[in-house]
Amino acid sequence: MLLGVDVGGTFTDAVLFDGADLHLGKAPTTPEDQARGVMAAIEQVLASAGAEPRDVRRFAHGMTVGTNALLEQRGARTALVATAGFEDVIEIGRQARPSLYRLCQAPPAPLVPRELRFGARERVGPDGVIEALGNAEAERVAALVAEAGVESVAISLLFSYVDPAHEQRIAEAIAKRLPGVHVSASHRVLPRFREYERTSTTVIDAYLAPLLGRYLRSLSETARAAGLPAVEVVKSSGGAVDAAEAAGGGAWSVLSGPAGGAVGASLVARLSGDGSALGLDMGGTSCDVCVVEDGAVRLTDTREIEGRVIQLPMVDVHTVGAGGGSIAWRDHGGALRVGPRSAGADPGPACYGRGGTEPTVTDANLLLGRLAADTRLAGGVELDAQAAERAVARLAGELGLSPLETAEGIVRLADQEMVRALRVVTVERGVDPRRFALMPFGGAGPAHAAAIAEELGIERILCPRAGGVLSALGLLAAPRRRDASRTVMLSGAELERDRIAAIVEAMRAALAPGMEGAEVECGYELRYRGQAFELPVAAGPAPDPAELRAAFDAEHERRYGFRDPEAEIELVHVNVALVERGPEPRPRAAAAEPRRTARRVRMDGEWVEAEVLRGELPAGLAVAGPAVLELPETTMVLPPAWRARVDEHGTIVAERRR
Repeated sequence: MLLGVDVGGTFTDAVLFDGADLHLGKAPTTPEDQARGVMAAIEQVLASAGAEPRDVRRFAHGMTVGTNALLEQRGARTALVATAGFEDVIEIGRQARPSLYRLCQAPPAPLVPRELRFGARERVGPDGVIEALGNAEAERVAALVAEAGVESVAISLLFSYVDPAHEQRIAEAIAKRLPGVHVSASHRVLPRFREYERTSTTVIDAYLAPLLGRYLRSLSETARAAGLPAVEVVKSSGGAVDAAEAAGGGAWSVLSGPAGGAVGASLVARLSGDGSALGLDMGGTSCDVCVVEDGAVRLTDTREIEGRVIQLPMVDVHTVGAGGGSIAWRDHGGALRVGPRSAGADPGPACYGRGGTEPTVTDANLLLGRLAADTRLAGGVELDAQAAERAVARLAGELGLSPLETAEGIVRLADQEMVRALRVVTVERGVDPRRFALMPFGGAGPAHAAAIAEELGIERILCPRAGGVLSALGLLAAPRRRDASRTVMLSGAELERDRIAAIVEAMRAALAPGMEGAEVECGYELRYRGQAFELPVAAGPAPDPAELRAAFDAEHERRYGFRDPEAEIELVHVNVALVERGPEPRPRAAAAEPRRTARRVRMDGEWVEAEVLRGELPAGLAVAGPAVLELPETTMVLPPAWRARVDEHGTIVAERRR
């Protein structure tokens, strides 16, 4: 049996695959101790399958521990050691304003305050050592760090990706003086040029690693005591590693949960579609969107989270604050707004009956009949329609609207926020969204899918059987993966096949322990000489320079509309990944028939009598809108212009009637 558990901002999802059937579980997230919510969700799916912990062969986990700590700035007390004179690089950054027209908006405060930044008297240049680092200087820096009383240390010296000896010496001196303190050195975290990005990534790694380590050790001990296998953690790249390995690098797992959703979307796109889809993961707190093309999710190497740069391989996911728990409010100009603030897991939306009083997207959907008042959510939560109406009515009074108009406005605004997010990853990058199917998942996504698809001109929707917990399904299917990247700066006569092959082999060998039989995936980032940034292309481990040139010219023309065959090219970075393919579960549709009823639902500004199907849906079932499909973990709304059928894997394939 394969087990995947994803911790979200509102719910913790679990999926157990027994070789044929999926068993789904959902429990409220427990922010004060996320391991409790994880074990509660696991107990649910084990009971559903009639299984014991010893029956589980793989336990893959995605989490929000690092993400939340970064957003809430509650990571470890961290020191930064930089080359003397460069201690403030994380505060100076790229000197770009966070918002072009908000001249007074300040950038986020550095994770390391000025008093915890220490300069080391040393200097390495692109051609080697300029000022040597003596043992006495390394000891002096270590003593300053020890006096500061920190939990973690980031070391980022100039040109350490060329010669890491100085960083290694300082790391050894700190480890000797402070044996219990975590140390992140930039030559291990990100051996690439661009000083600010390398320093920012290393600081985030150090800032999160102690917290992440404590959580994963606690979860691993709890899982071991329960008889479960060793925990594997899915990193931001969509690949899994052992929990102990993940605990050593805080920056690698910041997008752990969204990565599981992207892997799950690619799995369903291959099983039930043509391999291409736009993933729309709308949970209780936020919405993540991604592009799956040819059965694989796109990757990127740079991401900003709350203005802080992480430059590591990660799934290309764009996040907006539009979830089921997003709070609706009136701004100073009297306009209706939705999010990004969320009611979260506690107290949750007003309709949860847990003390929440502010109106949310979930409350609006309940008033519009999209959700049933007798629905029971994870953890036994029963919806309170009167509480939802009171919350929406209070906001309606402030806006001078009726509660019904306000509820419709809340849903439309949430839809538009998600449409904008999808345009960021498609239209703004030269991708036509009409070529893709829309794949909604998460607890709230399928309820909004049809309206979003119509706005983008998309004709097909794929709603997975495990739509409410697809991120957890993606986790259990994730490949094992290790990544490495290195700046090489090769051009002219230096850019030759044997030299590239030797670099790739050295990087592969460093990644290989424990993954000797893994496939090697290589990427190369090139630019025309004189350009400021690179474009990635894929090739084998020993590519001919002419092959790289042709691939780069083609990608440059595709991206920017022209190529320059006369310009010299420069190989800037080499990226190597070792990948062991994960399991590919092929779930079957349920055999049971759903319970059929009807109710009035507000669609397109009118009340309509909609057919309601509650429960699992069998293969071959066909339904025409208006309809509401109440699946075990999510609800799909099918407007009058749409019809759907269920395929052999339980995926609802909906198409717009022409």
